[in-house]
Amino acid sequence: MKKLIITFFLSLMVLPLLIAQKGLEVGSKAPDWMFTDANKKEFTMNSWAGKVLQVNYVDPDEQDLNEPYNEVVDKAVKTENRIDSVYFKGIGIVDTKSTWKPNGLIRMIAGNKAKKYKTTILFDYEGTLHDIWGMPKDSYSVVIIDKNRICRAVYTGKIPEADNEKIVQLIIELIKE
Repeated sequence: MKKLIITFFLSLMVLPLLIAQKGLEVGSKAPDWMFTDANKKEFTMNSWAGKVLQVNYVDPDEQDLNEPYNEVVDKAVKTENRIDSVYFKGIGIVDTKSTWKPNGLIRMIAGNKAKKYKTTILFDYEGTLHDIWGMPKDSYSVVIIDKNRICRAVYTGKIPEADNEKIVQLIIELIKE
């Protein structure tokens, strides 16, 4: 009986933690957020209303982990014109809470990435997406969100090269919807 009571109380303590860490799931509406860029300009997902979004949520210590994937998407947008930039926006959100690097250095690195990919880089200083999207700390996640702000894909860690074209095709299909 004592074991049963202990197990019951442990379950009550652990269950809320498991539910809270569930995070963003494919098919669910992505909760909105508000972050600023290096110039303190505020952005939300609605800043790109009507566009399919690719959100790269990046710990600065993992900044180059998905460079091959990003190169494939960049080529599909700029060189091959397979992804229409009128209906697609790839952005970076820097997970500054997961790193030891100073914010000034992070902004410099992010500025270089923004110029390279001609995109917007935002800063999550409080780890907001850890809480509302369940994004892992100390990692690199790529989230694909459709025009209605429904999550269509979540990739955490290094994206295998074999998946690059599948993701590009997903983006193309979502643009057509």
